[in-house]
Amino acid sequence: MYEKTKLVSLRTAAEELGVKAIHLKDESTRFGLKAFKGLGGSYAVFRVLCEKLGLDHRDAVFSDFTTEEIREKCSDVVFVTATDGNHGRGVAWASSLFGCKAYVFMPAGSAEARRKAIEDAGAEKAVICDLNYDKVVQFARRQAEENGWTLIQDTSWEGYEKIPQWIVEGYLTMGAEICEQLDGDVPTHVFLQAGVGAMAGGILGYLSNVFAAKEPVFTIVEPSMVACLYESAKAGDGNIRSVSGDPVTIMAGLNCGTPCTITWPIIRDRAGFYCACTDEVSENAMRELARFPKEEERVVAGESGAVTFGVLREIIKDDSMKREMGINEESIILLISTEGDTDPEGYENIVAQNDQDITKLRD
Repeated sequence: MYEKTKLVSLRTAAEELGVKAIHLKDESTRFGLKAFKGLGGSYAVFRVLCEKLGLDHRDAVFSDFTTEEIREKCSDVVFVTATDGNHGRGVAWASSLFGCKAYVFMPAGSAEARRKAIEDAGAEKAVICDLNYDKVVQFARRQAEENGWTLIQDTSWEGYEKIPQWIVEGYLTMGAEICEQLDGDVPTHVFLQAGVGAMAGGILGYLSNVFAAKEPVFTIVEPSMVACLYESAKAGDGNIRSVSGDPVTIMAGLNCGTPCTITWPIIRDRAGFYCACTDEVSENAMRELARFPKEEERVVAGESGAVTFGVLREIIKDDSMKREMGINEESIILLISTEGDTDPEGYENIVAQNDQDITKLRD
C-alpha cells in the first residue's frame, strides 16, 4: 500500500531555464488518491484512534486494527472535516481503512468530480456547501461539537493544535523521501505552494533542519486572489492576516483565507520570498509539464500541483528577480507537484489546447 512517489529530474526544463537541476516530487500517485494529503489525514486518524483505544502509537501497527474487537470499536468513531478536495479524500480513505465513518464538507464552487471522489474513497457523505472555505471549516467544527464527532482539520487555531500537528507530521514522510531521493544533491532553492501553509511550513521546517549547513532559499507560492501568507508577511508585524470574501481560483487546494497558526511562525521566520500569481501561471505550467518531449519528464500535475513550476518560469524571465533570489547556472531547484488530475475534466480542458501553445511557452 505504501510506496514512495517519484522525484522527477526535469533535465529539459533545467537546460532551457539555465539552472543546474530541477527536481520535482510527483505526488499524483500517492495511495491512489492523486495527492499528498493522504499522508497527513491517515496519520492523524491513526493517532486519534490510538488515543481513543489506549494503544501506544510508537508500537501500534495496522494489523492491530484488524481484530474483531478493535474493528467494532472503530466502527463507532465518526470523523468530520472541511476540504477543498484532497484533504477530505485522504480523511475519507483513512477512515474507511480503519473501519470508521467520515463526513466531509466542501466550499462553494468545488468540482463535482472532487466531491464524488471523496465519497468513492469511503466517505459516508460529502457535501458542497454554499460557503467559502473558512466558513466551511467553522461549519465542520460545529458539526463535530454538536454530534460528538472528531474534527480532522488540516489547519489550526487557539485550542485546536494537536490534530493539525499530527497532520503536519504525516506530511514529513514526503520530506524524508525527498532527502533520500536527492541522492546527495543539496537544493539551493525550494518552492512550496500554500493554502493555509500546513504542508509548506512542515516541509520548510524539515528541509531547513536537514540542510542547516547550507540552508536553501525558500519561496512560498499562493494564488494572487487568496494570498493569506503573502499578506501576513507583507504586514510585517509577525501576525497572521486573513483574506475575506469569496475568492475564485482554479487552484482549489490553495483557496484558503487564513494561515495555519502552528506553521505560520516557521514560514514567517524562515521563508525568504513570497509569490502570488494568477491562474494563468498554473495553467501554462500544467500544459508544459504534460508535454515535455522526454516521456520520463512528463508529469500529470493538477492546478495546485503545477503552480510552483509556473512561478519559477516567470521568475527566470525577470533578470532583476533572478538576481535578487540568487538563481543562476549553479542553482538546484526543488519543487513539489502536490496533486495530479484530481479534477479530470478540468485538467483535460486546460491541458488539451493545441501544441502551438507549448511552442510559445518555450520562446
